[in-house]
Amino acid sequence: MTLLDAPQFDEAAAQRSRKLSFAALGVFIVVLIVYIVLWTTVFHTFDFRAWPAEHRLNTFLKTVEAGDFNTAFVQWNQDPDWQKHPEKYSAYDFNQFQKDWGPMSDYGKIRSHQILMAKPVGNGTVIGVDINGGKTPLFLRVDDQAKTIGFSPVELYVGP
Repeated sequence: MTLLDAPQFDEAAAQRSRKLSFAALGVFIVVLIVYIVLWTTVFHTFDFRAWPAEHRLNTFLKTVEAGDFNTAFVQWNQDPDWQKHPEKYSAYDFNQFQKDWGPMSDYGKIRSHQILMAKPVGNGTVIGVDINGGKTPLFLRVDDQAKTIGFSPVELYVGP
């Protein structure tokens, strides 16, 4: 076979190939659009970096709801031996902790909570929590390295 003996042009095969190429391009464009829409609306609203802090805070609040303030104080400070050195926590001691989280707190007995939002800020995560179905969220902060919980000086925008 020489160069001048080329096979006959197959119009049907060329048309199939062209249709297949356009179909693949169309599927790619549709998948790209769906991905972009999902990323900007669904995936982008979830910040998976905040999940460990949300889990830690959720565990703490369940402990408070159960009324186990000693364990809750351990979770707050991430120090199981806090009773051996209470002077370390003189700025926010166990008595003040019980006043803030116990049945005589501003929220009364804490029966329920819902994490509304979480956002990594600096070296921690700020988390907005609705306690007992309140009107305004309480903003707490979980330190990423120390794993301690505290009141946040930063408040996140809740929206209208």
